[in-house]
Amino acid sequence: MALDAAQSLRPLLPELVLTSGLVVALVDDLVRGRPARGRTLGIAALALSGAIVATLATSGEAVLFGGAIVRDAAADAGKILAALAGLCAVALAFRARDTLPGRGHDVAELVLLLLSVCIGASLMAAARDVLVGYLALETASIGSYVLVGFSRRSKRSAEAALKYVIYGGVASGVMVYGLSLAYGLAGVTELEAVAHALAAGGAAGSAATVLVVAGFGFKVALVPFHMWVPDAYEGAPTPVAAFLSVGPKAGGFLLLARFALAAPGARSLLAALAVIAVATMTLGNLAALGQSSLKRLLAYSSIAHAGTALVAVAAGTAAGERALVLYLGAYLVMNVGAFAAVHALAEAGVGQTVDSLRGLGFRAPLLAIAFAVFLVALVGLPPTVGFVAKLAVLYEALARGGTTLWILAVALALNTALSLAVYARVLRAMFLQQPAAERAGPVTIAPVHLALIVPLAALTILLGLWLRPLYALVG
Repeated sequence: MALDAAQSLRPLLPELVLTSGLVVALVDDLVRGRPARGRTLGIAALALSGAIVATLATSGEAVLFGGAIVRDAAADAGKILAALAGLCAVALAFRARDTLPGRGHDVAELVLLLLSVCIGASLMAAARDVLVGYLALETASIGSYVLVGFSRRSKRSAEAALKYVIYGGVASGVMVYGLSLAYGLAGVTELEAVAHALAAGGAAGSAATVLVVAGFGFKVALVPFHMWVPDAYEGAPTPVAAFLSVGPKAGGFLLLARFALAAPGARSLLAALAVIAVATMTLGNLAALGQSSLKRLLAYSSIAHAGTALVAVAAGTAAGERALVLYLGAYLVMNVGAFAAVHALAEAGVGQTVDSLRGLGFRAPLLAIAFAVFLVALVGLPPTVGFVAKLAVLYEALARGGTTLWILAVALALNTALSLAVYARVLRAMFLQQPAAERAGPVTIAPVHLALIVPLAALTILLGLWLRPLYALVG
């Protein structure tokens, strides 16, 4: 159902709620003039929770603002995933020395940036016009650049933010040039018309497609556009890294899937995405094998998982898009949980290296078990939600058929085995190695961290056994 501008406001309620939360947080900080971590983070949590409720309350099929934005199951899933990732980041920021050490108005700045990125990610997932999609993507990206460099006293954070913004600026320029070529071929900015024009545009269409996919590849961390990820995740405060690994990436993947599905005859595009998926999975897992830093290990792991998500996009079917949504939902639970565990360990003074985890199973057994659950899920082993999600992606690759998709399925299976070697190093350190003498004592984990980590670990197993909530998200 197509709606005019006035009628489009109600289906746009999730973004309006986020915008209202952003304005309230800004005004509260300006009027009160005193830093108040709990109050400002509480405003953010209310806005993000309200966005989820608004998404569920206004769900349904609709085309907004003359076709620029759409409301459907995939768009709603993107809004919910972005808001949930933001809620987890807010929960971690309640106790985060590397993010909010108590300096002035930093808490308000964090909330404003976080909510702006969530708004961009929500609109990315719902964009049906290339101009709206690009503006939403840049809205999410600009806030992300600042969030990576949020630890202003950290040289590593500043360096990571600088690299991120340079790579991001180049990627944005490449993408907008490709979109300008696409507009020249199509004469309109409507996504489906642009995709068809590129598929039938000969050499110019192929060049524009390469440039646009390069822009998408940077935003969702696909090989060979992944160079910024390890430095950005390691330099960023851990709550920010956890959020960036899921929130804006979910919006980017859903926009890419909408673009790929808009022209089902573009076999060359789907074949290219399949090749990129194999390269992304393989390089991510191979690079993660030698990492000693937990944040860099999870960064390369996120690259590998981006390749897995791209397998669902490369299937080129509506069922593949649903498998993508299911995978992104599962990835949020297990990956945010892993980052939360790393953050809790750093706040407890344990460290953020694989070697610092030696004997953790005896020093902090509850956290170690939860961390192990997340790692097993990231591998994709039963009975976790990671197994269910990876199986859904594999099924869609095989259901589509064709040599390319069979190669994708084999690559996915082999990379699952390779990822086991990545995470086995961490499990071995926690449960099979003895800690150094000076680190043999018990570790006290903050209750606020356990209040997030333990439910996420329980969800990781519960959703692997009871699939109805994930199926509801998929629509």
